[in-house]
Amino acid sequence: MGFLGDSIEESGRGGRSSRVGFKALIRRKQVDSAHSSSSSGHHQLARELSIPHLISIGVGATIGAGVYILVGTVAREHSGPTLAISFLIAGIAAALSAFCYAELASRCPSAGSAYHYSYICVGEGVAWLIGWALILEYTLGGSTVARGISPNLAMLFGGNDRLPSFLARQTLPGLNIVVDPCAAILVLIVTALLCMGIKESIAAQAVVTGVNICALMFVIVAGSYIGFKTGWVGYELPTGYFPYGVDGMLAGSATVFFAYIGFDSVASTAEEVKNPQRDLPLGIASSLSLCCALYMMVSIVIVGLVPYYEMDPDTPISSAFAQHGMHWAAYVVSAGAVTALCSTLLGSILPQPRILMAMARDGLLPSFFSDVNKHTQVPVKSTIASGVGAASLAFFMDVSELAGMVSVGTLLAFTTVAVSVLILRYIPPNEVPLPPSLQDSVDPLSLSYRRSVEDVDGKDPEIGSAKDSSRPLLEKADSSVDIPMIGSYLARRGYVLNEKNRRKVAGWIIVLTCVGALLLTYAATNLRLPSYVRYSASGIGIMLLLSALVVLSCIDQDDARHSFGHSGGFTCPFVPLIPIVCIVINTYLLINLSVGTWARVSIWLLIGVIVYTVYGRTHSSLRDVIYVPAARAEKRNKYSREVVA
Repeated sequence: MGFLGDSIEESGRGGRSSRVGFKALIRRKQVDSAHSSSSSGHHQLARELSIPHLISIGVGATIGAGVYILVGTVAREHSGPTLAISFLIAGIAAALSAFCYAELASRCPSAGSAYHYSYICVGEGVAWLIGWALILEYTLGGSTVARGISPNLAMLFGGNDRLPSFLARQTLPGLNIVVDPCAAILVLIVTALLCMGIKESIAAQAVVTGVNICALMFVIVAGSYIGFKTGWVGYELPTGYFPYGVDGMLAGSATVFFAYIGFDSVASTAEEVKNPQRDLPLGIASSLSLCCALYMMVSIVIVGLVPYYEMDPDTPISSAFAQHGMHWAAYVVSAGAVTALCSTLLGSILPQPRILMAMARDGLLPSFFSDVNKHTQVPVKSTIASGVGAASLAFFMDVSELAGMVSVGTLLAFTTVAVSVLILRYIPPNEVPLPPSLQDSVDPLSLSYRRSVEDVDGKDPEIGSAKDSSRPLLEKADSSVDIPMIGSYLARRGYVLNEKNRRKVAGWIIVLTCVGALLLTYAATNLRLPSYVRYSASGIGIMLLLSALVVLSCIDQDDARHSFGHSGGFTCPFVPLIPIVCIVINTYLLINLSVGTWARVSIWLLIGVIVYTVYGRTHSSLRDVIYVPAARAEKRNKYSREVVA
């Protein structure tokens, strides 16, 4: 079941169902295959998307109006003229997570994104929390973006007084609540567009994203012309290129990292991609690369036009052109900001219905959310529910104070995806769930099935028994057996790490990796701790991370990784280095979120725990399954297909 069960002795294996308690939290589902999908009874989403569609989704969801503001704030407070380098470092950090997403998306191409991957690799408990956090992220993200459209739209009309009264913000008398009809109307329009079909909604997003890119290209081209004409005054400063030092540049990278959040929306559409093994990795990589290039070029130009300390933190791009006499450029920038917000709004609402649908398919939410419209082949009911919820928040609440909560879901998802890659490579699930309706079908294979159950339960004298548990981790190697890559030193002396103990070691090392990342980042950022505590905790964290990197690099990866899920897709390079670095980066960003943000998120997660305990745990599709070895399950499937034939 869960990967923790590979590092401790599990009691819920080998033909016994896992319904309650700890076993329910660690049970894992199987990767959807063509065979299982056709027999699952769920209507599949339309496979309509190709690489250009995915790039449109990724760029549209990533490049929001933040780029029109971030360049001024980060340059003034952190990076100075090195703003482009900050964007580059942040882009590289985001690319590490994108590598992990690309592998899992191509291996497990079903709706649900990080929730789906964590359910397959980690377990139901973690998957539920990730899915619940993503629901919060997409709801608040859509509401926050929608509330930001009306001020930018008012600038196009010439001020707040010029905006039509039915769109302008108004204060409800006696309640002191500022309502935003424009935000709610836009959310409902996007919701209706998404209900029409995935191809139609992506076509609309492509148009809006194209306008945004044209606005950014105007900034780059016109700004470069002014810069060459005036001599790039922003780079000729006595303070040099690093006015805040390397630390300031890195702090700027941590701030602008959130400008790259959005490429995960591409993974959420995996079930609607024509060729997911090829197109998903290319779509993720292309959209992220294009966003990084645009961010860097805009930063280079704007920082060169105006000294960083003279930038307007609210309207840095418009004010930079205004200082050179191009006041009309503010309208182009405002149009770009409005279209950027609209494309981001669509990118924020698009993934949530698919998360709800995936969780409902697994029984963790009511089946209402899993219905797929036969005509449009999209989850219309989930889309309407998501849109109404986001529109209500956008209309009644000023969600700016809650915007920090959006980052929690994203960073938790990024961390879990990195952990899932380590699990997939070193301890992939070697058992698959068998539903009650199919348990009788193993009778023709009863002898093999009983033997497999005995093996898993520990009754076999060689595998999984008390005798096996009492063996040393290293045994004398049989010269007739191929020796895995465990290090030439041990291999020359005839020692080899047996398979069961290799999985135990790898499981505990992955757990210690997470512990080490938490210790290091918490101690390094919490300046209120005594010095000796900080240095000791940091040292322990570094030691755990380095030890994990060395051990995982030495022991062989599991051979089952080659056949796990859908083969033939992208594989993340430099494993275990990239996943471990991802875990450290995302944990650092999570630790640096404010206490208020964590308090609000904790309330939401606590509500999620209650919902899971009351409903999800007892209605899970894995409630009555038994787990059998993957080889036996494949033999059963083959036998069933032969009987049907």
